Amino acid sequence: MTIWAIGDIQGCYDAFQRLLDQCCFDPGRDQLWLVGDLVNRGPQSLETLRFVRSLGSAAVTVLGNHDLYLLMVAAGAVPRRGKDDTLDAIFAAPDVIELLDWLKEQPLAYSAMLNGQRHLMVHAGLLPGWTADDAIALSNEVSERLKGPDFVAFLKSLWGDTPLSWKKKLSKDDRSRVIVNAMTRMRFCAIDGQMDLKVKGKPENAPDGHVPWFEVPGRKTVDDVLVVGHWSALGLKMTPNLVALDSGCLWGGNLTAVGLPDRRIEQVACTSCRTWD
Repeated sequence: MTIWAIGDIQGCYDAFQRLLDQCCFDPGRDQLWLVGDLVNRGPQSLETLRFVRSLGSAAVTVLGNHDLYLLMVAAGAVPRRGKDDTLDAIFAAPDVIELLDWLKEQPLAYSAMLNGQRHLMVHAGLLPGWTADDAIALSNEVSERLKGPDFVAFLKSLWGDTPLSWKKKLSKDDRSRVIVNAMTRMRFCAIDGQMDLKVKGKPENAPDGHVPWFEVPGRKTVDDVLVVGHWSALGLKMTPNLVALDSGCLWGGNLTAVGLPDRRIEQVACTSCRTWD
């Protein structure tokens, strides 16, 4: 079996299929790890959702910020973004309820032991004070609320940037907001664990007092391999404890697959995915 970690697809279904062909992916033998942001901005979010769902256990995906945005819009929790929102086909689909219910079942974090080393997949990153076990427990905590009867109120409560750091005593909603923002939106983090959720761009654009989240000294997941996406300006980056996969397919870059744990790289060029000027 080969495990292929891939990200971020964002509705670039044609590129995704070309990449799977290049990898000789066989759902009866292999498994996909998808780092989130399956949908939005690209032209074929519906096809992407349907295909990944059809793979069953041959595909493991975690939720990204665009996946959560889809759920929020569907629930009436947030307004539509504007011209870069490409979700209409999903909302018009006869199987929209089944697709949204399936998406709500996906976690924020997933981990497995590969060749004796823990690999943990999350869309954006983890706060430095969290262990891999913490990440799975916190992911489960959010999943319980997302799948619960009050999920609409829960989705509405996620909107916002604060609090920017993890504290032992947080309200239930604040606690969930920190978890979701760290795991699906974070790029930069201060040494004390405070996130910056405003600044984007390359690592050298870090705001004062902040570094890329994976460079915070003393990070408790330093002995694990974090498999992530989200940060297209970072590009494909691999270190002993990091596999960062968002190589900017949506922006005319590449869609990347990395074999785990051997780290074989496969890429396809993405020249026609973006759907707005």
